[in-house]
Amino acid sequence: MTGNDAKARAAISDRGIAKKGGALYTAEERRRRDDSPWTIVQGVLAPVQFLIFAVSLVVVLRFLSTGTSEWAADLSIVAKTAALYTIMITGSIWEKVVFGRWLFARPFFWEDVFSMLVLALHTAYLVMLVGALGTVEQRMMVALAAYATYVINAAQFLLKLRTARLQAAKPIAVTA
Repeated sequence: MTGNDAKARAAISDRGIAKKGGALYTAEERRRRDDSPWTIVQGVLAPVQFLIFAVSLVVVLRFLSTGTSEWAADLSIVAKTAALYTIMITGSIWEKVVFGRWLFARPFFWEDVFSMLVLALHTAYLVMLVGALGTVEQRMMVALAAYATYVINAAQFLLKLRTARLQAAKPIAVTA
């Protein structure tokens, strides 16, 4: 068997393991993930976005209960939306580096699908704000719906991260 034959078998085996065994990453994808600076960017942006979300949620709920500080609520939602767009753009770059696809890579397909709903709701809020559409309360309800979907999406990614960590503890076996 030539060196090229062995490499081809290893690549086929890696793909088979990823699909059949449920592994999130092939050995090569794991290497690209670990070597990519975008992995660190995502690791920093995710908790920053969550912190912005938590503060914004409090400000929005305070506005809805007291009717005061509409500007603070709007500003916090815009900040959360900017953080979301930033993490989505850098996340798509990360997926391209690791999986060769800008979005909807096999291991993160459903997370990306749900992310589109999160983006759509945040964008709907921005359209309402800039276009002066609906009441302030309606706009805030759209923001809360966006936040609810964000929490579900964040949970999806946290479960995926947990799975990746558990799988990283197990070496990926490559059969010849």
